[in-house]
Amino acid sequence: MAIKKNIMIDGKEIPFKASAAVPRLYRLKFRRDIYKDLKDLKTNVNPEDKENSSLDIESLEMFENVAYIMAQHADPTIASSPDEWLEQFNVFSIYEILPKLLELWGMNIEQQVESKKNLAQLTGK
Repeated sequence: MAIKKNIMIDGKEIPFKASAAVPRLYRLKFRRDIYKDLKDLKTNVNPEDKENSSLDIESLEMFENVAYIMAQHADPTIASSPDEWLEQFNVFSIYEILPKLLELWGMNIEQQVESKKNLAQLTGK
């Protein structure tokens, strides 16, 4: 089951969706591992200490790609590329949006773990 969340970006409510399909969608679109990229982003970007965050151009691009895939998963009618999608925003702050996307992804992971526990209890495995 997917989890949806609206996040306010540049005065617009943007829907994002996390589900088991996101890693596959991300891998197909960007040829990268979303688990590794999210781990790197979590390590390199500290929203509470912007001065000491190791935010390089690759981290910024990973963040934009993760956000794009989760937004496109929520609304398949959005632009066909991250560049086109990002054009609608004047401001797109990694420090504001990344923690919310990580929270959404974390809720998705928790839900998947809980579903596996419930299935194991039902099947006795």
